[in-house]
Amino acid sequence: MALHIRDRVVVFDYGEVISLTPTEADREELLAIADVPADAFWAGYAAYRADLDGGTITSDEYWRRIAADCGGDWDAARRQSLWNADMRGWLTAEPDVVALIGELAAGGTRLALLSNAAEEYGGIFRFAPISRWFEQAFVSGELRMSKPDPAVYLHVCRELGIAPAALVFVDNRAENVRGAESIGATAHVFTTAAALRAFLTALADDTQEPE
Repeated sequence: MALHIRDRVVVFDYGEVISLTPTEADREELLAIADVPADAFWAGYAAYRADLDGGTITSDEYWRRIAADCGGDWDAARRQSLWNADMRGWLTAEPDVVALIGELAAGGTRLALLSNAAEEYGGIFRFAPISRWFEQAFVSGELRMSKPDPAVYLHVCRELGIAPAALVFVDNRAENVRGAESIGATAHVFTTAAALRAFLTALADDTQEPE
């Protein structure tokens, strides 16, 4: 199948849109490596994520900060193991979303990726099999700016050579969708692949040239 959205660029978020949410087994693996109380671990994991994704701290510093908060005695090998396990948990793709992106690519729709993620994800995003469909991959840790700041969407538009009105943005977080809408983009809060397909199909129908 092919799906063509005329005169637009569809920009996808990665985490929990293209990728599946880490499983309970993924979470348990992290806790087993960390060997600290779960509540303290997850509090630190969330507290410093924006700094990691914004590129203001490295991954090693991220795990050091969590360790300091929850009393973890993590040497370099333990921090590396935590990094490995955390990366693995975010790499499983949602097959139905990947198939939909493939249909957009087959239809000639322009595509790109915009993710709040640590800078090392840039390599993954640019060399994964699906990367051939994306003109560019924008990673907050590299850009030093993050969603939902309107500046990051304007940067994406400039790099893609489009007006904000030509941007179609898909993200699972409502605040990130609102950030895109604030510059005049069309945006969709991702819930399921089926709902996303309905949104994109309707948009494709709306942008076809009249006969």
